[in-house]
Amino acid sequence: MKDRILSVDIFRGMTIVLMILVNTPGTWRAVYGPLKHAQWHGYTPTDLVFPFFLFIVGTSIVFAYKNKKATAETYKKISIRALKLIALGLFLGAFTLNFPFIKDFADIRFPGVLQRIGVVFFFASILFLNLNWKSLIGVAIILLVGYWLLMGYVPVNGVESTFERAPNNLANYVDVQVFGTHNYKEDYDPEGLLSTLPSIVSSLLGIFTGLILTSKQEKKATILFGLGGAFLIIGYLWDLVFPINKALWTSSFVMVTAGWANLILALIYYLTDVKKIQFGTIFRYAGANAIVLYFLSSFISKLLGMIKMGETSLHGWLFQTIYVHDFMSLQMSSLLYGLTVVAFYCLLAYVLYQKKIFIKV
Repeated sequence: MKDRILSVDIFRGMTIVLMILVNTPGTWRAVYGPLKHAQWHGYTPTDLVFPFFLFIVGTSIVFAYKNKKATAETYKKISIRALKLIALGLFLGAFTLNFPFIKDFADIRFPGVLQRIGVVFFFASILFLNLNWKSLIGVAIILLVGYWLLMGYVPVNGVESTFERAPNNLANYVDVQVFGTHNYKEDYDPEGLLSTLPSIVSSLLGIFTGLILTSKQEKKATILFGLGGAFLIIGYLWDLVFPINKALWTSSFVMVTAGWANLILALIYYLTDVKKIQFGTIFRYAGANAIVLYFLSSFISKLLGMIKMGETSLHGWLFQTIYVHDFMSLQMSSLLYGLTVVAFYCLLAYVLYQKKIFIKV
């Protein structure tokens, strides 16, 4: 069992390290293409990171709850953890340096990454505790097909719905109507309300992978490779009528990202569990305290951007002073800054692991 959890921990750690890297460039004005999000439709390697984390949340749910009963105590623990994640996310969105250290209410963003993780964890855990795998497949299909039909065929204020970034995009419309000024952008939020429904499926597909890893099946890596390939094919076929899009978390996006997640996890499982190759130890350290590392990196990055140093921020001063040089492109300087941040949090992860400090949110 430890070996199987090791594979999941390494994948979780790789994901959190990539999350930190893509979130903390030296400057957003100079970022290499693969480290940017797609403008709208399509995806880049960066767009894989968040769905990978939701996927691994689902896989971890299997390890954590496969021997648990659907009792009031279990529900209480799940609810408390979900609420903690949501509260941390709201704190990140609301914090400011000016007293009373909370933004004006109208400026606080309600949705967010940690909020979505909390909501998805809650619903995926409850579904896992109460349904067998066949019923979970049914729920996943209903959510993905239902979301496609809602987005594609429900008019918005009498106007035919669109998948483009426009007022008659149903997901964008719902976010504006429900959250108003509390969105990431004026017209939409990438972690919005309606798009949370298919994001739950990202975690459910991770649950199926967890069930495979904990089963008595032979050739688990082969099964996961096959599953990943099948998901990719379904996703790309669906893309023809429902474009792959992270901001909308489209059904095709769910399938394609789960496909890549299975392929990569299968490779890690094959290397660490089948071939017994020592691989990705530093990622295992990061995976053991993933949420803490993500929260700290987000909070400290925000602080560095708020603290003023003359005409710029502390972040800007550090970047310009240490990383910007005539002999180096600005993109490379920006990347080196991000890699330094990643190295710091990997070191922190190592120290926490060696001291056996595992902070469970």
